[in-house]
Amino acid sequence: MKKTSCQVYITLILGILILSDLTGFLTAQTGPEDASPQFLYPDYSESVVRLKNGQTRTLSLNYNIVTESMVYEQDGKLYDLIGLETIDTIFIRGYSFVPFGKVFHEVVLTGPVTLFIQHQGTLIPPGKPAGYGGTSQTSSITSYSGINTAGGFYNLKLPSDYKVNVNPTYWVRMDYQMQSFINKRQFLKIFPGQSGELKQFIKKNRIRFDNREHIVRVINYCNELFPVIR
Repeated sequence: MKKTSCQVYITLILGILILSDLTGFLTAQTGPEDASPQFLYPDYSESVVRLKNGQTRTLSLNYNIVTESMVYEQDGKLYDLIGLETIDTIFIRGYSFVPFGKVFHEVVLTGPVTLFIQHQGTLIPPGKPAGYGGTSQTSSITSYSGINTAGGFYNLKLPSDYKVNVNPTYWVRMDYQMQSFINKRQFLKIFPGQSGELKQFIKKNRIRFDNREHIVRVINYCNELFPVIR
């Protein structure tokens, strides 16, 4: 049976209330002032959640790039936002985020070729002693109790010797199809018919694929080419 808009909204609210009752398992006992490097922004800010039924709600939000969860602050505690299937768009600090499966993508640029960023990060534990006085690091997270537990604990303030490697994935949507890339080679494979023109643009403008603004420039150029691409 198809849910009504009211039922969907109630489901979202009930989910948040249920999650609030499970603070011992799904939340981090820390406040927004203790935001750690696993978060996209340095602190939590008042944000607007727009539901698919057109209703809106204001929450204090940030985005955890390790768990790829939207996190909200309430009464000095942090909770992972659930009920993503009811959400249309979230607006944080003037930026738009849309659900994509179980995670969120930032909408960077809209057009015939629309650009998204999937913000991701890898938690790196402290370097362990290695030969000749050096240290080695691994992406394993099992060496710190409380980190490798239920998702909410990733919201804890990390020990100072833990690091987060930021490794975003870019997505483009064209003709209702989504394709991802992280480097020049993968990007050019998306536009095989225009690879020559794009290579010239990339070389002339010294485009770097680890630079957000550079990616925006090359996608803007793709939108200029789109009548040809289509």
